[in-house]
Amino acid sequence: MRIQVLASSSAGNAVALHSGGSALLLEAGIRFEDLQRGLKHRVSQLDGCLVSHEHGDHARSVAKVLRAGVEVWASFGTWQALGLERHHRSKTFVAGEPCPVQIGEWNVLPFDVRHDAAEPLGFLIARGTERILYLTDSSYSPYRFQGLTHILIEANYSMRILRANVENGSIPRAHMLRVMASHMSIERAVELLKANDLSRVEEIHLLHLSDGNSHADEFQQLVARASGKPTYIADRKETAA
Repeated sequence: MRIQVLASSSAGNAVALHSGGSALLLEAGIRFEDLQRGLKHRVSQLDGCLVSHEHGDHARSVAKVLRAGVEVWASFGTWQALGLERHHRSKTFVAGEPCPVQIGEWNVLPFDVRHDAAEPLGFLIARGTERILYLTDSSYSPYRFQGLTHILIEANYSMRILRANVENGSIPRAHMLRVMASHMSIERAVELLKANDLSRVEEIHLLHLSDGNSHADEFQQLVARASGKPTYIADRKETAA
């Protein structure tokens, strides 16, 4: 399994999973030209694209990905919010269904998350013996997962840093409350990791770090110590290296 982070920030998000010659795109929140460049102009060869919700930093290029011939999967609420529910390549997930959806060589089980969007989703993705958790833009998750091999999880802010920024006037209190209600803190991310089975986990990727309310090195060290697993901070650049 190779995890290719094309972008991960409030400016844009896109991650490609590569395994055995197959590729699955998670999010299309950057310019289509940057997607093309990052994927070496092979967007049309993707098995599919999953979109967690309609916000621009996750869905910016969805219409162009559809036009490139790729099936894009999202909730009906997301499709309605984007105005693309009638496109013939717009495929709809229903959170809570007991059976995963097969997308090329990948099996995807969507689940609901807590975010200020129409019908946001997280994804449990499987291919062969690999099981990938993708969870971003959610204040927390009540679910527990078994047998994970790769984890991509939001660690948007630190409560300590966020409160300090309110106290020093850098951000208004209303913004702090919105962040707390719709994004996952490093503290909650660590709690969630500790509550799950990490015995098979090979690596953890921390997503969507806030520019002003996080500290990448501190977050990486905290999760690595708590989990005992290799931990990486997702690249915040909009194009792949």
